[in-house]
Amino acid sequence: MARSSAPAEVPSHFLCPISLQLMRDPVTLPSGISYDRAAISRWLAAPAPAATRSCPVTRAPLPPRPQLTPNHTLRRLIHAWLASLSPGAEVDDEDVAAALREPASGDEVAALLSDAAAARVDALRRLRELVAECEDTRAVIESQDGVFDALSRVVSSGDACSTAREEAVGVLASLRIPEPELAGVAARHANLGEALTAVLRSSNLKSRANAALLVRSLSEAAWPAWVIGLSQELLAEVVRVVRDRISARATKAALHALAAVCPYGRTRVKIVGAGAVPALVDLLLDDPERRVCELALTALDRLCTCAEGRAELVAHAAGLAVVGKKVLRVSEAATERAVRVLRSVARHAATPAVLQEMAQSGVVAKLCAALLSEQCGVRTKEKAHEVLKLHARTWRSSPCLSPKYLGLYPS
Repeated sequence: MARSSAPAEVPSHFLCPISLQLMRDPVTLPSGISYDRAAISRWLAAPAPAATRSCPVTRAPLPPRPQLTPNHTLRRLIHAWLASLSPGAEVDDEDVAAALREPASGDEVAALLSDAAAARVDALRRLRELVAECEDTRAVIESQDGVFDALSRVVSSGDACSTAREEAVGVLASLRIPEPELAGVAARHANLGEALTAVLRSSNLKSRANAALLVRSLSEAAWPAWVIGLSQELLAEVVRVVRDRISARATKAALHALAAVCPYGRTRVKIVGAGAVPALVDLLLDDPERRVCELALTALDRLCTCAEGRAELVAHAAGLAVVGKKVLRVSEAATERAVRVLRSVARHAATPAVLQEMAQSGVVAKLCAALLSEQCGVRTKEKAHEVLKLHARTWRSSPCLSPKYLGLYPS
């Protein structure tokens, strides 16, 4: 679209009250106020007690999962206003394209799904684009009978080309699949794990990220049967997603997946064997953002419940030090998980060399500080106290412990 120095003034009721941008996909809350779907969805997803959730404009109370009703009238008005603009009016091209885009019809979606089920790359790619473009179209796709099974068959098919499998994974990763459907998909497609391993090995970073998202969803919904049968190869590829830092979204998905499959001892040992512990330590060394740090410590905590995981952690030159560094530095949740990791080591892997390293690297000092910190909950303080009491004879007499921390040491 041509540009001019005089931008078109957008009518105020076309602007999202949250983002203050032209609405692309207007939806209405039960309070009667319309928002852009992406903006209100992010707002509703933000951490907040369900009992205090309210409309951002009216402050009217909202149910825990308020219905977002498409505002087709407002969408048509925005469409008409954009169509009436003079050719020289300055409006963002992406906003125009998104606002003018109409949801796909049920017939169009049904036809695309039929072609997609036959592993046609063009149809799968178009489905993925439609899901990304419009929430209403995504809802139409999700409502189609058998859609998740059909796409899963493409992923696990030995006849489909690699591009078709990758596109099908992209569509599945973008859909909101109910947990019963996910469990059913995992049960009916025995070689789905093997197929996802191949996608995770792809040179296409976007496809690898999508596969990590799908593994996360399946791991959280389909266990224990699906999780117990996961191969060492698949777990190694999920670990590689963490190591390669494809994207923040992919890293979080891979961390969620690792944490979800850890409760099973045999799988936990497989994950350790896939190199997860050094990958997690290296990730923590890079000082990732808060949520990534919490997820990495959660996975590390669960892996350190087995001897193999603890051995890998203490064998890493920076393992104990970086875990101790996260105490009182990131968040209360991160502190709790870091203390849990240190407790596992102190209880089950406390060789003289390990105890000396914990004192020299500042871990003991951090545990002492945690006892008086307001950032720590009662349970975290109890765990820190337990660790310090467990090795009091060694650490109280250590020259590595500063005198200021000796006063904090539990008697």
